[in-house]
Amino acid sequence: KEKEPDQWKRLIEIIEERSPKKIGLNFSKDHNIADGLDKTDYDEFMSYLPKKYHSKVVSAEQLAIRWIETRTPREMIIYNQLVTLTHDIIAEAFSEKVITPGITTTTEVEWWMRQKVSDLGLKTWFHPTVDVQRSNDELVGHLYSFSGRPDEMIIMPGDLLHCDFGITYLRLNTDCQELAYVLRPEEKEAPIYLRKALEDGNKVQDFLTENMIKGRTGNEILKAALDGAKAAGLRPAIYTHPLGSYGHSAGTTIGMWDSQGGVMKDDGENYPLNPNTVYAIELNTTVTIPEWKRDIRIMLEEAGFYGENGFRYVNGRQTELLLLPRVQNQLGN
Repeated sequence: KEKEPDQWKRLIEIIEERSPKKIGLNFSKDHNIADGLDKTDYDEFMSYLPKKYHSKVVSAEQLAIRWIETRTPREMIIYNQLVTLTHDIIAEAFSEKVITPGITTTTEVEWWMRQKVSDLGLKTWFHPTVDVQRSNDELVGHLYSFSGRPDEMIIMPGDLLHCDFGITYLRLNTDCQELAYVLRPEEKEAPIYLRKALEDGNKVQDFLTENMIKGRTGNEILKAALDGAKAAGLRPAIYTHPLGSYGHSAGTTIGMWDSQGGVMKDDGENYPLNPNTVYAIELNTTVTIPEWKRDIRIMLEEAGFYGENGFRYVNGRQTELLLLPRVQNQLGN
């Protein structure tokens, strides 16, 4: 500032020296994460900027989004550890260590998960949820599992449990949904119809991840995945979102729960898939259970990495129902 105390004047000198083809500013119609420039600074900048450069001013949203969505090799090592911890907490929550059927409530399990995270010196990025599907209830709307469900619902044998849980560590976030079954006294494994229902959920995951191809937009991936799943006789819904520095981060959004036909063509969320990015592979499939005389919804969510060699789960996915209480094969004995 001793040479040039006027910052605006010096900035214009730098622009003149560089003669840029584009001048990217922090504003965006579609991505709020790239829309931080206040109007006062914008107006003042434009008043100093020579007219010949005005046409070169563009949104720098691509720079902001690519920076936020891209994961480094070191971050992926940390991510693997973080997802492992997320899975471990869910497994413990959905066990006899925490749940006594007929006594423990869903709300108590939610707060146990929250306390476990706090005891580990970490944070949850949203309050955990636990819900129940059982033979004598009707299937309600998808959002029931996340809001509007009854508090203090007592967990009983024969219940299908579902949780939504995520934690934050070293500026990274996880987001995971898994399922557990509460064994009846005479049972050693979950009923075959529930095991097959989970397999249907895994099939929807496969249709989605197989269609995650570099350069495809979220809408293109969504359509291909839904078309394939429906052709296979499934009843899917897909609402996958970028995951990373934010739980619901910036990047390629593949469907929304209320936009299964894709997002609007001029919406910035209709964004191409780039490598070195992480997603919450979030979706569900509706399955008819004749034994229960009702439909159930298999809701799954796992962290997945898309790299130069294609897609992989950050640390595996659920392919078997967690059982409560645990049986010998799930204890590794």
